[in-house]
Formats: sequence, C-alpha cells, structure tokens
Amino acid sequence: MAELPTLGFLAGTGPLGQGLALRLALAGYEVLIGSRSAERAGGIVEELLDGRDLPITGVSNAEAAERGEMVYLMFPWAGQAEALPPLAGAIGDKITVSTISPLAFGEHGPEVPELPDGSSAAEARRLLPRARLVSGFHDVAAGKLKAVEKPVETDILICGDDAEAKAVVIGHADAIEGVRGIDAGGLQLARELEGLTAILVAVNKRYKVRAGVRMTGLSDERRLMA
Repeated sequence: MAELPTLGFLAGTGPLGQGLALRLALAGYEVLIGSRSAERAGGIVEELLDGRDLPITGVSNAEAAERGEMVYLMFPWAGQAEALPPLAGAIGDKITVSTISPLAFGEHGPEVPELPDGSSAAEARRLLPRARLVSGFHDVAAGKLKAVEKPVETDILICGDDAEAKAVVIGHADAIEGVRGIDAGGLQLARELEGLTAILVAVNKRYKVRAGVRMTGLSDERRLMA
C-alpha cells in the first residue's frame, strides 16, 4: 500500500479543521494543524487529542505549508488575501483544498456576501496560480466530524478543474466513515458550494440539528465508475 501524504491544514485550529483532522488521522493520514502561533496550535491539538494516539501535530502555518504534501485552506473567509501570498512559494504546485465558506449574518440570518473574485476558491486560485486547486468540505457540520464515535452520514461535494487532484480529494472524503465524495463539476461552481454552508447553517438553526447533504439516485457503482 502506498504511503499516505502528509496534510497541512493552514489556519486549521477552528472546528472544521479539528474535526477533519480527527477523521483523516483515524484513516491513517498525518495531519499538521497550522496557526499563526505554533504554540497556540500545539495547545489546541493537545486538547483535541485528549490522550488519543493519533498523528496530529500543531505547527505554524508556514511549517504546515512547507511540510504538508497537500494543503487545506481553512482561514476565516476575509483572512486569506493577507495570509496566502507569503505562503505561495511553500505551497507551489501542491494539491490545495479550499474549504472556506464566506458567511455574513443579516437581519434574516446567514447569507453569502459578494466577493471580488466571486468565491473564496477563485481568490485562492488568483493568489496561488501554481496550486492544483480543489474546493470542497463546505457541506459537512464540524460537530459531526468531531463526534468520531458515529459515522458522518453526509455526501461531500467537491469541485475543481484538475481531474487528478479532484479524485485525490474525493478519496479523502471516502476515507471518512459514512461519507461519499461526489464530483460536483468544475471550479466555477465553488461559489455555489460555498453557499451551501449558509443554507445548512439556516436549516440547522431552525431545526436544531446537524444536517448534511445526500445525493439521491446516485449509486456507489455509478459514482466510482465515472
């Protein structure tokens, strides 16, 4: 069996980063959770592990970008424009996954703000022109990921223009118990995927659940043949 790549989670100390790190570490991946402060990241990882022996380490964002063979972007939605340029050299042409969902909260609840590039993924593509960019993991509740004693029971919609990179990231989703990775098309659909987060936040608040997405009518046989 081929050795699994090390994953660098940039700004990965938030709920999604923590939950995804747990799930992928359980699947055998080494995960580097990055933060502006390596000390802060280390403290969060210590709390997250709570005595569990899993390959998750807290490091600086720069170290996560350098050592990670693949990179996940998990910055606050307004933060990557400043944070990414100094890391572009370390990221280079690595497979890079944008998980960022821009959200604003208006009078009637969550909404998707207008972004100059159209989506967080498009902004990342502009800032990281060499990266093999994929967008995904917008439609899964962080709490469901962190509850590792239960299967997640969610399909993860993933889009991108690099077919090989997209297939690798779909494999990450498939490695999580109860999850199917779904090829949702090209990177131009990233805005729509990012917007799913706002819908799920509204549904979850209304019904006090952790809802996810399931693509009906798509068998595993057809999904894996495509």
